[in-house]
Amino acid sequence: MTPFFVAIFLIGLSSLATAVNFTQVFEWPDGLDYEWPSEAIRAQALKDRIYKPENMSPRYMAVYGSRIFLSLAKDIGIPAALVSLPTSSASSAPPKLTPFPSWDIHLNEPGHCNKIQRARGLQVDSVGRLWVLNAGSDSCNATLWIFNLNNNETELIHRFSFYFYIHDLVLDETANGTFAYVARWMESHVVVFSLERNESWIVDTSGIDVSSIALSPKEKEPRQLYIGELHSTQFHSISVAALRNGTRTIKPKVIGNWNRQRAYRMLMDNHGTLHAAFMYQNLMSSWNTSQSFYQVAGLKSSWPFTFALDQNGTLWMSVFDDAKFPRFGTLNAAVGAKSFILARMLQHVHPDTA
Repeated sequence: MTPFFVAIFLIGLSSLATAVNFTQVFEWPDGLDYEWPSEAIRAQALKDRIYKPENMSPRYMAVYGSRIFLSLAKDIGIPAALVSLPTSSASSAPPKLTPFPSWDIHLNEPGHCNKIQRARGLQVDSVGRLWVLNAGSDSCNATLWIFNLNNNETELIHRFSFYFYIHDLVLDETANGTFAYVARWMESHVVVFSLERNESWIVDTSGIDVSSIALSPKEKEPRQLYIGELHSTQFHSISVAALRNGTRTIKPKVIGNWNRQRAYRMLMDNHGTLHAAFMYQNLMSSWNTSQSFYQVAGLKSSWPFTFALDQNGTLWMSVFDDAKFPRFGTLNAAVGAKSFILARMLQHVHPDTA
């Protein structure tokens, strides 16, 4: 495994603050590939151009236990857009991507609306369920899938009232039920989903186009939903209580400014620090929501890259570089911050370790 250093600078200060030592967990010198049922099926898929390995590119990530889940950009030649791989391997060869939960659920033919066409945002909740956004197709509405990771079975498929442009989600677990807040790419609204009611509705954001989304930890009351704009440096907050109560129009409050535009992915950790990735830029920024300062991490990766926190205080990152080989790699680093939802899961099971 190769050390991978990321320099982190505090904006407004002239000195180097610290360096995070990322470890190269996997790299794919020959590109990404699936775990196929047989070599004959793979060869036929290549011949028919159903499978184009050069088009494989991770976009979203979640980590749970010993598995990494990835959403792949749904391009021509991508037969399965939701895959899993292990967090570690005894083999020196990089692992192949396993279509999750099986190949059958990715059969993309006209009229098959109970299949995953375009997987997008991923989240794992505190009871071990994987939530997956599916953007649908020309003939199929977008859907939300919930899988039980103990048996990989589908627990729920919720069908939204719209097509496409579904982007990312965050989960809000309360004493009165679980909610998902969903961002749609460049739409001036947030979609709210109630698990207990199996119902979703749209909340207008008063002209603010939503490109990225994050949720403050439960300990940070009153809870806030953070939203970022693609063509602005600003990011805003929305009262979660208003979203839960069924408010249909809300005016987001400006919280701060990144030092650049195009924040396409945001992530909040259990300490209340907001992390953001930016399109076409090989860096990640972080904002401390309690102390109002931010830092920038320079990466050895061109866009796109994706990242996730696990329950053990490890930051995972899938990086991509179109200019050199190996094009793809998976990194991790012990950062001491956790996914706040998975930290709650760990606290329920092992109160002394969370």
